[in-house]
Amino acid sequence: MFLSKPLTRRTVLRGMIGGVGVTLGLPLLDCYLNTNGTALADGAPIPVRFGTWVWGLGMDKNVFVPKKVGFDYDLPPQIASWKDVKQHINLFSNFNVITDGKPAGAHFAGWVACLTGVVPAATGSLLYPTIDVVVADAIAGASRFRSVECAATGSLKDSYSMRSGDAINPPAISPIDLYTRLYGADFQDPNASDFKPKPSIMLQKSVLTGVREQGAGLLKKVGAADRDRLDQYFTSLREVELRLEQQLQKPPPAVSCKVPMRPEGIIPPGTDLELVEQRHNTMVDLLTMALACNQTRVFSMAYSNSTSGLSKRGLEKIHHTITHEESVDPALGYQPTSFMFLSRAFGSYAYLIKALASVPEGAGSLLDNCVVYACSDSENAKIHSINGIPMMVAGKAGGRLKTGYHIDGKGAPPSPVALTVLRALGTSVGEWGTGSMKTTRVISEIMT
Repeated sequence: MFLSKPLTRRTVLRGMIGGVGVTLGLPLLDCYLNTNGTALADGAPIPVRFGTWVWGLGMDKNVFVPKKVGFDYDLPPQIASWKDVKQHINLFSNFNVITDGKPAGAHFAGWVACLTGVVPAATGSLLYPTIDVVVADAIAGASRFRSVECAATGSLKDSYSMRSGDAINPPAISPIDLYTRLYGADFQDPNASDFKPKPSIMLQKSVLTGVREQGAGLLKKVGAADRDRLDQYFTSLREVELRLEQQLQKPPPAVSCKVPMRPEGIIPPGTDLELVEQRHNTMVDLLTMALACNQTRVFSMAYSNSTSGLSKRGLEKIHHTITHEESVDPALGYQPTSFMFLSRAFGSYAYLIKALASVPEGAGSLLDNCVVYACSDSENAKIHSINGIPMMVAGKAGGRLKTGYHIDGKGAPPSPVALTVLRALGTSVGEWGTGSMKTTRVISEIMT
């Protein structure tokens, strides 16, 4: 057997399935590197779903933060697009990231703190899972995909979903790629009258089973760090195997599931604002039905990356550069061009919320059984401020959350917002964050 030989980057697990040889690659290990290296028909409750939505470069405080705190807040100009969905959205302002002396890496520390509860030791340091991964561990259940990640930017680098810096979940970067993954050859319509297990799914499950014994032997040949990495790898393979096993059984009916049409045409690559909005909205339509069809219960959407490289025809500079170089209009009190980019971002967020709210489910809507947690990297990109980073939480988590509130954090860390979401989704997480970001407190104003 190959396990008696030295491990190399070409090492694979080999097995036999029905007389046919199969192989399975391994993750990158240290030993390859140098030293630098409500209720359904059957009585079950309607499942809750969760998503994250990330955009870059924060907001313009003077025209974003409502003057009214509490229920039925006002809509300043930058979020005027929320007129029809405000009742679904809780807005959080004046929450400050507390660094405990760690360097506040521009466009990095802020979103990491909001999504993990931890201020990173350095830019690029990601040691803790993002909130969507924690939620997926708890609620992924019998859905086909543990989670689905998307980047409206069209770039594989723009993922804000990870178990650690070594385990980043790659995003779908085009609507056609997303459609193929969700509704391709292996899709099983939950409302179809007939059901036949697909041979391809049976083979995939067999391949994973066929290499398990060799995997156990491999664990004895590597160091502690690699054992941890392999253990995580084999755990993820086991999760895949369980989901393949579920796909061999007829899925439960999903009343609101309507298989969407394949997107027509290819959206060209690039980060022009019009292309990003088109990519985002088409992906949202596909994701909405994926949730309704129980293909997944967890998603992550990157509208723009944390440094926002969005561009617009007629402008010589990208959004990020504009935030640093554009003057504040003294009459308006903000940067007009940056205002335009951010207002369009919040309009896209409204599109997502409206799409989820438009799908009937149980006594309410799909959104009523969701939570969508949105955050950015900074408050004011011009000065790289991580105090006052805006956050939004939409959806009622199956009745566990109230919506339509503006909450003033009064300088508190953002961790209670994330913990409130985790509690509302029914996870067993009792505390969130580390250091001064650590909390056991929830936002009681929006809990039912």
